[in-house]
Amino acid sequence: MKSPQPAGPGAGTTMRILRKQPTVSRRGFLRGGGLAAIGVTVVPAALAQPPREAMTASFRALGPATARTLVAISRDIFPHDKLSDRYYVDAIAPLEKSAAGDKATRALLQQGVAALDASARERFGRPYGELTREADRVALLQAIETTPFFQKVRGELVTGLYNNKAVWPLLGYEGSSWEKGGYLHRGFDDIDWL
Repeated sequence: MKSPQPAGPGAGTTMRILRKQPTVSRRGFLRGGGLAAIGVTVVPAALAQPPREAMTASFRALGPATARTLVAISRDIFPHDKLSDRYYVDAIAPLEKSAAGDKATRALLQQGVAALDASARERFGRPYGELTREADRVALLQAIETTPFFQKVRGELVTGLYNNKAVWPLLGYEGSSWEKGGYLHRGFDDIDWL
């Protein structure tokens, strides 16, 4: 039996397979490599959160070390895992401003942080900002919660943190509603399962 012959144009000729390999010019290679290098260095740098040390370096009246401890205290008094240190640094900025204008406030804050660090060293062998267990830090704060130092820090943090409009969406708060007609007619009563 004979095998069937192909019919049509080019019948009986062998087919050549062309392998197209992409050619990259030197200019294209350098452009792609340059863009990749920019992506590797710029994008993570833009997304990276500066360390607490860098954010508190501008605190001249209180000093960066005191400011770092105040940020740690702030995170323990009002713990919100969704909030970065930047918001807590912003919340203690009024304390820095008060300390720059008033020697008594500066002394209260610096002495309060020093006493808290001393207490932490006495009980746990390291300063407050270096304690890793939250329960240890909270126990230290509970021991001083009636002091003027703690009351001053907590009082400033309430407004410094929760009046920051950049924090509101992170906490699920939509802001004031009275100028928009109040909550009653804006979805407050749209529970359909009651």
